[in-house]
Order: sequence, then structure tokens, then C-alpha cells
Amino acid sequence: MILYPAIDLKDGQCVRLYKGDMAKATVFGDDPAEQARAFVEKGAEWLHLVDLNGAFAGAPVNGGAVDAILAAVDVPAQLGGGIRDMATIEGWLAKGLARVILGTVAVENPDLVRQAARAFPGQVAVGIDARNGRVATKGWAEETDIEVTELARQFEDAGVAAIIYTDINRDGAMQGPNVEATAALARAVSIPVIASGGVSRLADLVALRDCGAKLDGAISGRALYDGKLDLAEAMAVLRG
Repeated sequence: MILYPAIDLKDGQCVRLYKGDMAKATVFGDDPAEQARAFVEKGAEWLHLVDLNGAFAGAPVNGGAVDAILAAVDVPAQLGGGIRDMATIEGWLAKGLARVILGTVAVENPDLVRQAARAFPGQVAVGIDARNGRVATKGWAEETDIEVTELARQFEDAGVAAIIYTDINRDGAMQGPNVEATAALARAVSIPVIASGGVSRLADLVALRDCGAKLDGAISGRALYDGKLDLAEAMAVLRG
């Protein structure tokens, strides 16, 4: 399993939200590039970036911060938030992102996901964000009646690189991940699944690692910023 340190971008700053609420943002730094360097110096092999403003706007907003991160580090990075057309996908990948994450558009225009996955093999992931088992879109502001596994199975043969599954009620809440739901999703599809939301201590990573389903990785943000999770120690646990 790969540990993905998260850098969530709001108004050019590194923040963490509480359960996806933009009004409940904690600022952890004004220099996203420096934060990226700090994670890499501690051994991070990947970075998980989110353009929070972009997720609500439906188009990239924190492009400058993302550009600065890409210029500052040489590890691969994946980005989600506001990526809803082929031009934006092409533009981000041309700038050096290793992977784009398509969330809202996976619900509203699944054919675009399939088209992008064919055009850019290994560089397109689907972000499935759920509240109480139902998919949410547009920065988690709109809820649908679509179940997580129902959406995931639509892309079973599309060639997407991974599914990033976030339990919104756990995100930023430091209450532990939804291991059961994450494992159930991983068992339901052959696409690699990355767990997101609530990873706050080593025991959470161990639970995901030993959940009985093969997970490709886990994302953690607030716990790394708060010092409740040591990046190097966590990576060693996941390798074990």
C-alpha cells in the first residue's frame, strides 16, 4: 500500500476541511510548495492534491499553487477538483501531473472518463465521494441516489488507474476510516482502490492493510499536519 500525503488547496493555502465543509477549514500553511517539499523529505513517494475551490467552481482555481508544487518536487502527484472536460485533463497532464482524479464528471458524464482513460492510460482515476453510502458531487455539496459500488462498477472495463474512495463523514474528523465500506468496494471491483477520509493514526492504516481486501493505498492529511501520524513510520507499516 502507498501512503499519499494530502495537500488540500483553498485560496492558495494548505487547509483541511471538517467533513467537507468549506466554512470549517483549518489553515495549515501559506506555502503549498514548501509543504510538498517537507512531505518528500520525510519519504513521501506520491502526493495527493485537491483544488477545493475548483471542486465548487467546476474549473481549476488553485493552478498557481499546483504549478509551484510540481516545480518543487520530483515525486508523482495526483490532483482532483474541478476537472470536468478533456481540455482540462490534457492541460494538467501536460504540466506534469502523474494522474488526474475525476469525481463529479464520473457521475454526470461517465463517457468522458472512459474517453480520457483510453487517451491517457494509467493517468486517470475516479474519485468516489460518499455520504452514508451515496455518492456526492460538486465539492460534496450535492448528494445523489447513486450507491458507491453501482458507480464504481460502471468503470470496471474502462481502464481507469484507481478509485479514490472518500467517506465524507470521516474526512478531517480524526475518527478513523470506514474500513468496512472501503473493503466492500475493493472486493466489488477489480480496479485498485485508495482509501481516503479519517486516517488519523497507525492503527487505522493497519486496519486498512489487514481488511481482507487488497487496497492500493491510503490518503492522510490532518493527522500528518497535527503530528498524530509520523509519515516515515506510517510508510514502514504499510510496507509490512
